[in-house]
Amino acid sequence: MLPAVVKLCCGISYPHLRTMAGLQRRAIAAIGQELAHMQRNGQTQLPAWTSHVGWQTESSRREVVNPVPLKEEELLYIRRGHEALTKALDIVEDKNGWKTELTEENGDVIYSKVLSGDRKVFRLETVLDATPEEIHHILWKVEEMHQWNPSIKNIKVLKQAGPETMVTHEVSAETAGNLIGQRDFLSVRHFSRQESCIYLGGAATHLESFPPQKGFVRAEDGPTCIVIEALADDTGRSHFTWLLNMDVKGWLPKSIVNQALPRAQVDFTRCLRRRLAEGPTQRHTNHHAPSVSRARQPPHTLSDTH
Repeated sequence: MLPAVVKLCCGISYPHLRTMAGLQRRAIAAIGQELAHMQRNGQTQLPAWTSHVGWQTESSRREVVNPVPLKEEELLYIRRGHEALTKALDIVEDKNGWKTELTEENGDVIYSKVLSGDRKVFRLETVLDATPEEIHHILWKVEEMHQWNPSIKNIKVLKQAGPETMVTHEVSAETAGNLIGQRDFLSVRHFSRQESCIYLGGAATHLESFPPQKGFVRAEDGPTCIVIEALADDTGRSHFTWLLNMDVKGWLPKSIVNQALPRAQVDFTRCLRRRLAEGPTQRHTNHHAPSVSRARQPPHTLSDTH
């Protein structure tokens, strides 16, 4: 059944791929590479036309030795990660309605827009002194994130669906000045890679075996994403885009939430810069800097991604 669904989706999507541009086309190409990986593992077959849109197949990729087939549940999480990333990129690519929310001296700029349903989302744009691979390496090690981001108490990987997708449980920290308060999050995180760009996407998910925890309000992410792209004219630096899309739940006034979330993005990026400055092998401890609220990746993770 799954191979047939993949072929049908690919066939429906083909006429639209030729009109895509920018982040969406590169993200679709990255997803195509992952489907090709599934083909090598014997999980599905791609139609012949995929070669016309740059999706690499068995003949053009290195041989994989002893591939491990993915389970149906793992494929489900991968699909959810793809969907979250695609929807988040749709929001980022839509240039209408964005307003400047914050401008920091270090170059961080946060924009906001209101989606249907009166949900306000925030897009941070900045440049980081690191390559996309270096940034992704730190962000994808989600279980270490609390060591350098004081707004996170802990993150635990509950399920792994191949190297690009995971399901995580995250608990925000009780920090001074946190206007939102402690929350927990159950999310699927996913990442994709295409040329000099890395995409991390994420969204809230559900596990019957892991219901909301006593004493916490379970907030919901997504769809959200991070896009990390190498600067063409400046080796070793990256353009960093982060779409924060969160429903914190509870009974907090929207005015408080909409004030806290962009500040959380600024705090997170400050902590990320500090962590990047320590280097890839630096042993680090939790920095007890004040934080307004919890901030996270994508892809997530492809965290994402959170």
